[in-house]
Amino acid sequence: MAARLLDGKSLAAQVRVAVKREVEALAQRGIRPGLAVLLAGENPASRVYVRNKVRACEETGVRSDLYELPASVSEEALVDRVLALNDDPDIHGILVQLPLPKQVDAHEVLETIAPAKDIDGFHESNLGALLAGRPRMVPCTPAGVMRLLEHAGVPLAGSHAVVIGRSNIVGKPLALLLLQRDATVTLCHSKSRDLENLARSADILVAAVGRAKLVTGRMVKPGACVIDVGVNRLSDGSLAGDVDFAAASEVAGWITPVPGGVGPMTIAMLLENCVRAAGASK
Repeated sequence: MAARLLDGKSLAAQVRVAVKREVEALAQRGIRPGLAVLLAGENPASRVYVRNKVRACEETGVRSDLYELPASVSEEALVDRVLALNDDPDIHGILVQLPLPKQVDAHEVLETIAPAKDIDGFHESNLGALLAGRPRMVPCTPAGVMRLLEHAGVPLAGSHAVVIGRSNIVGKPLALLLLQRDATVTLCHSKSRDLENLARSADILVAAVGRAKLVTGRMVKPGACVIDVGVNRLSDGSLAGDVDFAAASEVAGWITPVPGGVGPMTIAMLLENCVRAAGASK
């Protein structure tokens, strides 16, 4: 029996409706949520991501200011821009689109963002709060994955979750969120031994490594929930996730598509974080 599809596009649309209501409620208090997006360089994928984020803001009534900077921008100039936005009372969220040009230390720029305006949830203080079990700004992709799991009614407490990928953006924060919902979590990476058997032991399997079709059907436990965070451009120009969708969907109980799975939820959670920051600003 084919897996049940976890439709992130449909759920994200529901989230955006709720966000729009929140924006309208904030307007009654004289507040309009404002998002500043910093885009440095000409990375085509980054431009697509930013365009989608700006469009989502327009649809929900969130103000968005896009700052396009040349690939030659200095770290000092980016830091100065962030500091100015920190002091702008009309800006409630600051998003620095990654990757940054090679001459810029992304960590230094991200750490300059005021934690209350760090709607990506990448600042060390926000990651530390998540580790302490007192989350404030939660990274958007992990938050989107959790919302998908909850909406689908996937059992979390007592389940074995295997997360392939240990980045600060997805793997680590998602592992913490799953732990907080009483899942037993195994965090894997490129040097993990016997990855196939580790993956096959998972009730919830998350692939977030950026390698097309890394997870095969043989790596999926029958009835498992498979979450594909990867988005990879193939040689023919088509998109593929980190999971071999056709093979895995014949074994899994639930599965996310690429595109249309986790990606739309990431943007939806970004909007939620921005509106939450705006509501806490006065």
